[in-house]
Amino acid sequence: MELRHLRCFAVLAEELHFTRAAGRLHIEQSPLSRTIKELEEELGAALFDRGRRGTRLTQAGTVFLHDVRRLFTTLDQARQNVQAFSAGYRGILRIAVSDGAVDPRLSAFLARCREEDPEIEIRLAEVPLYEQLRGLHSGDFNIGFAHTADVGDGVIAEPIWRDPLMLAIPARHPLLAHKKVPLGELTRYPLVMGDPQICDGYFRELNRLLRTLGQEPKIVEHVASLDMMHTLVAAGYGVGFTTATRVAICQYPDIVIRPLAIESAEVTTYLLRLDNDRSSIPLERLTARLHSQKKN
Repeated sequence: MELRHLRCFAVLAEELHFTRAAGRLHIEQSPLSRTIKELEEELGAALFDRGRRGTRLTQAGTVFLHDVRRLFTTLDQARQNVQAFSAGYRGILRIAVSDGAVDPRLSAFLARCREEDPEIEIRLAEVPLYEQLRGLHSGDFNIGFAHTADVGDGVIAEPIWRDPLMLAIPARHPLLAHKKVPLGELTRYPLVMGDPQICDGYFRELNRLLRTLGQEPKIVEHVASLDMMHTLVAAGYGVGFTTATRVAICQYPDIVIRPLAIESAEVTTYLLRLDNDRSSIPLERLTARLHSQKKN
């Protein structure tokens, strides 16, 4: 089994079409078919089901694809490590960020890391929660940040930052009659919420709060970013959720920020890491610095 076999398999698994896959690989369809056949013979299992409805992965192919992707990720990390070492770095830490868990404190934390450990390259990836959890288990990421502690077995979710939950309300909206908005009032108006696929953890936490209302909220739009939420709220589509920390970056004149009338309404940012992780020295320094910032 050679890397060319695995590359051909991975591309065909993505395209599920021999002609398109051959085009991406810059080879003819016949060599591609022969390569896949060689791979299947060596593995002793059919990886693709070629039928009238087209090409599909078999169950064995699906399992194999997961391992092949993990292998290519490891190879890519090895390449990055060599490049970082050649550029003068002495290590790489990979951090995943989910649920839009980005605020000035994260910026300040990263700036401090770059200043105090300039020989360590820090790489950030903004990914959905499910991908962050998969990456933590597979070793793609060293640590992560998210807005939920609902992360399953094998991962520790440690609260790092807490923020009061606020409402972003269109100007001239009836809710502005309240200096602090009662939670029950939200059932009367449409809401702009984060996309549950992209902001999964954040969406879950907000849903827990909204479920206490006893009736389904009126969600008019799901958005993938804070900027889009602000845009739609300013346009009068509905009311959105934000935090005290993020209020400072809201520059929309047609949005008014109001707190909720319950003190327990808050958003927590969690540090995610593997339960049985054997931290490297750079990672230990990074987490110690984060804990120090948390106390300040």
